[in-house]
Amino acid sequence: MKYSLNTFSVGDKGKITGFDIAGKAYRKRLLAMGLTRGTEFKITRFAPLGDPIEIKLRGFSLTLRKEEASVIFAELVA
Repeated sequence: MKYSLNTFSVGDKGKITGFDIAGKAYRKRLLAMGLTRGTEFKITRFAPLGDPIEIKLRGFSLTLRKEEASVIFAELVA
């Protein structure tokens, strides 16, 4: 089942399945940062007010704004 990345909780693991068409402006930038389809990640923390979100993928930590995270679709991985 597809979920937007910003709906995950701290500690959740997931796999990127695609991007929302509405986020076309962010897509190229997100792909350049390594957020490609099939990439697994883990939510490591949220800022106190919920923005930004930090994820760990490919051996590094990446911080995304909620706006950017909302255009990424992912599925939960056990």
